Parts: sequence; structure tokens; C-alpha cells
Amino acid sequence: MAGPRAGDVLGRVTLVTGKEEFFNDRTVGAVRRAVREHDAEADLSDATAGDLSPAALGELAAPSLFSTVRCVVVRELENLSDDAATAVLEYAGQPADDVALVLVHNGGQKGSGLLTKLRKLGSVTEVKSEPLKPSEFPRFVEAEVRMQGARIDSQAASVLVQSVGQDVRSLAAAAHQLTNDFPGEPLTVDKVKQYFGGRAEAKSFAVADAAFSGRTAAALEELRWALDGGTPPVLVTSAFAGGARGIARYLAAPRGMREGDLAREVGVPPWKVRSIRDQSRGWSDRGIASAIQAIARADADIKGAATDASYAMERLVLTVTGLREAR
Repeated sequence: MAGPRAGDVLGRVTLVTGKEEFFNDRTVGAVRRAVREHDAEADLSDATAGDLSPAALGELAAPSLFSTVRCVVVRELENLSDDAATAVLEYAGQPADDVALVLVHNGGQKGSGLLTKLRKLGSVTEVKSEPLKPSEFPRFVEAEVRMQGARIDSQAASVLVQSVGQDVRSLAAAAHQLTNDFPGEPLTVDKVKQYFGGRAEAKSFAVADAAFSGRTAAALEELRWALDGGTPPVLVTSAFAGGARGIARYLAAPRGMREGDLAREVGVPPWKVRSIRDQSRGWSDRGIASAIQAIARADADIKGAATDASYAMERLVLTVTGLREAR
């Protein structure tokens, strides 16, 4: 997808909204590139809204002493003070011709009143970033690979998602690495596994699959391989969360659906439905609800609520397998 041109951003305000930081950063980068391609000497500045006064905003948006073209990025717009918000609205109503102002709002209700007013202005272009649904991650990988001028089949894209996890920044980096290391070659399942498969049991998705299948010993062994191999614990909890969501959606789906329709209902590729079907035979609605609560606790633990991430992960594995076996 082509990025914006200088005429799309200079003399205008680009409003970037949404919780997906990677997509927000990509939009900011695209605006900056457009400005620099227009003027290699353009002045680039970056500020945090919470530290921005009306006077500081005026200084940022004023013509530079060293360049007639500027790109100003204001992040965390939700933290803008009332006085600064008034100044932003006044400026956005009549933006300077040689300035590209980018306002980044990280989602949520805070600052929504300012967003509503900005959206009504003809000089404002909004770019929204929403978190991907589980079924959209493989398509994201395919798009990233195409941007690098390469091709990847859908199954290979799904394997990459399983291996790396549902983190768009990590997936984009993985896609970039593959396309650079296999220039001009189609990216296949074998190539993905060569780089990111390693021992399948060392990956977060394999830990979750074993746990939700009730294979306690295998899940603990795979967890140890994953952690020893450098897999971040947050990817393990992410894999568990994805597995729990898949089973919960499968249990809630109407019976008798065709596999393709069921895949869309559950939010996974069609080939993944068979695995979820097998796993779901050991789960009740109450059991999977308890598993989701356990995953949330473990995720909080590894992000600071506990001191030993390895213990938190082991406890999660034992809890999940225990819930399945208890049925």
C-alpha cells in the first residue's frame, strides 16, 4: 500500500487513533518519510501531550529558523491539558501550509471530546488502528511479505503466527527477516520452520496446545524448552489466551456448521478448527471460563505482580491441565 504524499500531510493534521502501537508508529513514520522526501532538510520534532503547553505547541508549529518545512508529532493526545487542547483545535482549524502536524491518541475514552471536535474539521485526516482479530494475523503476515516484494502461502503464514505469537511488531520483523534471507523465493512452511520452528515444543503455541489437550508432562517440558530458548513469557500467556478464546468460541458456535463457516465463527484458519475440535472435547463452559481467569492472573504476574515468571508459567500450565482433567 502506497504511503501518503507530502500534499496529503503538509498544511493538514493527521489524527492517529487506536490501541495498536505498531500501526500508530507506522503511520507516524509514513508521514515523516513523506515530508522528508518533499524536503530533505525538513525539521522533525516529537513531543508528549502531557508536557505540552499552548506556548510550546505554538513554537513547535511555527516555521523553523533552519527549514521552511516541519513535521510535528504529538503523542499521548489523551493526556493533553484543557488549555493545550484549545490551542490544538485553534491550530487545526487553520494549519500552517508548511507544517505536517501528527496527533497520536492511544485509544480509550480519555480525550474523546477533543477527538470528536477534531474529526469535524476538514483539515483533519484520521487514521485508525485497531487490534487484529485472531483470524487476521496470517493475512497481516501475507501483506507484510508482499510489501517486501515476496510471496508466502497461507499455511506458512499461519505457522509463522503460531511460532512467533500474536504480536504484530514481532511478526513484521519476522516477515522482513525471511524475505531478506530468501530473496526472490516463495516463503514456504519449511522455510518458516527452518528459522522460527526450531523444536516445535520450544514455542509458546506448543505449550498452550499441550496444556489445553490435557498433556501435563508434555506441556511442562515444552514450557521449559520455550523459556530456556528465550521465548518471552508474555508470548506464552498470549498463546494461552488465544487457545482459550478459540475453544470458548467453538463451544459457543451453533452445531452442524460447515468447516469454513465454523472457522469464521471461531476466528481461526480452517485447518486450525480440527485441532480446536479435538481440544474442546475435554472442556466445559465453566472450565474454560476458569482457565481464562487463570490466564489473566498469570499475565498480570509476569508483567510485575509476581517476582518469578517461570513459577507463574508452571502454575498456569498445571491449572489449565487440571481444569480440563477435572471435567
